[in-house]
Amino acid sequence: MNLGLALSGGGIKGAAHIGVIQALQEANINANFIGGTSIGSIVAALYAMEYTPAEMLKLFNYFSKMIFKNSAMYTDPTGKKLLSIQAGGLYSGENIAFAIEEAGKYKNMKKMKDLKIPIVIPAVDIRNSEKYIFTNMEKINDKYLNRADISIAVRASASYPAVFAPCIYNKHKFVDGGILDNIPVEEVKKIGAEKVIAVRFKLNKETRTVGLRSVLNKSIDIMFNKIEGQEVKKADYVIEVDTKDVNPFDFKQSNKCYKYGYLQAKKEIDNIKKIINEEV
Repeated sequence: MNLGLALSGGGIKGAAHIGVIQALQEANINANFIGGTSIGSIVAALYAMEYTPAEMLKLFNYFSKMIFKNSAMYTDPTGKKLLSIQAGGLYSGENIAFAIEEAGKYKNMKKMKDLKIPIVIPAVDIRNSEKYIFTNMEKINDKYLNRADISIAVRASASYPAVFAPCIYNKHKFVDGGILDNIPVEEVKKIGAEKVIAVRFKLNKETRTVGLRSVLNKSIDIMFNKIEGQEVKKADYVIEVDTKDVNPFDFKQSNKCYKYGYLQAKKEIDNIKKIINEEV
């Protein structure tokens, strides 16, 4: 049976995806199709490079420290240097691409087609308001891009508006895929998965919002939660991880989020096995 994983966006909460994967693999549940949006695209790309969960967490912790450092400058497609805020974000996002490039070098992988596992990564072109899918599979139509570097695909999907500058690729100007598709269940099924496990984050409705940061974080959580609604209904099983009051941009909380994901998936292993063992 072809099993797929669909991993949602959510900032540093995405480390919980690695914990979920660890728990699934300990139970001999392995996905052979994967998709991820925003931070989920980083985990999905590492998974498709065939890194182990332990290696993924190590890389996640190492590279997350640099994402918000030394990236106030932005290099436009002509090579001109600009302040990243002039290009549309507080940070350039170039360190996201650098991190994925470095991870790919260890596995001798650069292009999407080099990845060993079928993958989909959504991004949104802010110029025409359309969703595009980076993939290593054959193109379904012109909205599917399969010739890009892995680093471009991930940077595009993770370019959260106003935080990271948009990612320019060919004639496109990409921002975070979570704007239109924060958990790509349907896209994972389109590339061949018969059943899909979706991993999302619980919306803590009663969280206190005091100050700009907490208001921004809560707003992001509400937006993603609403966007995910219809896609989640298409999943065969949903793991909802409660990451408590973790700030999506606090990269010191990655190990805590990993643990939340691992423990939640462990609790649900028996139910997951029942679902995936049912005939399609």
